[in-house]
This record gives sequence, structure tokens and C-alpha cells, in this order.
Amino acid sequence: MRVAALKEAPRNGHLDELGRRAKVSKGALVGLEKAQGNPDFATLVRLADTLGVSVSALMEGPSEGRVRVVAADAVTPLWTGPRGSEARLMPTTSGAAPVEVWRWTLEPGEEYPSHPHQAGVVETVSVTAGRMTLVVDGTEHSVEAGQTATFDGDAAHAYRGAGAGTCHLIVTVHLPPGPMSTT
Repeated sequence: MRVAALKEAPRNGHLDELGRRAKVSKGALVGLEKAQGNPDFATLVRLADTLGVSVSALMEGPSEGRVRVVAADAVTPLWTGPRGSEARLMPTTSGAAPVEVWRWTLEPGEEYPSHPHQAGVVETVSVTAGRMTLVVDGTEHSVEAGQTATFDGDAAHAYRGAGAGTCHLIVTVHLPPGPMSTT
């Protein structure tokens, strides 16, 4: 997988600093830039947070036009769970404060733990079918079909399928305006 935004990342010593801050080796960063490697979902999120860009901007590069229509099944899942849960990153809005749009399915009992994002990131979780448990800073919140929860993404959080059937949800990740500080 080629990580497009790494082409614009500062070189040499700055690449070492990016790797240190994102907790990714310089060799792995060079490999990703050359499309040699397949980073896991957590690595992509850490790199995006460190660079101050959305995950889709990190992967896609420049947009292809004014309107882009993409079917959910045309997007490869960036995370899959052993029971069949998955997360697909749909095209992200551009501009000073991008918004990532994710389509998730969570099977009962399956959980995805997320590391805290940079300060200023806000997540919104809208359940369209089924039921889930949203865990933020160790506190569990039940979110059912038709309900939406929002929280500051700079806290440890997790999504867990609850109930007897598959939970379907849309997650939006609102990034703060401008590049996030890496100092």
C-alpha cells in the first residue's frame, strides 16, 4: 500500500522525527512511501495524526475532481475482526477542517480499541441498525439504532458490538482546522 502523503513528508532527520512521534520505524516509512509494505490500521491512524492529515488524505493523495461517487463495497476494509466486523474509510472531505466518514459493522461481542487521537479531534458515532457499546476513558455507553454519540477523540476509546445481531454504524472523525501541531 502506498502512503501518498509520505512523499510530501520532510526527508532525512525529519523522517526520523516523524517515525519517533508516530512510533513507526524509518525503514517502514521509506517502505510505505515506495508501496512496499502493508501497514495495519493503527499505524495509519498514528501517521495521519502525527502528520495532521486525515487517514484518507494520507492514502489517496490529491482529489480526482469536484464529485466522486464511491460504493461502500468498492472500498477495501482497513480493519476486519475475526468474527466478521469491519471498518471502511469512505472518501474524506477536503478543506481546512477535513471530516473522515467511516462505515462500520460490528458483530456481537467484537471490539475495536482505538488509541487517543490528537487534541481537537471529535468523533461522532451514529448507529443505523443494531446496538453497540461505546467505551470512552473506560466508561461504557450503550448506543442503539437511531442514536448518535459524540466525544473528544483525544481519550482512549473502543467500539464494541452488543445485542444479538450485527450493528451498523457511521463514524465521522472531525479533524481540527489546519495541520495539527507535531511539537
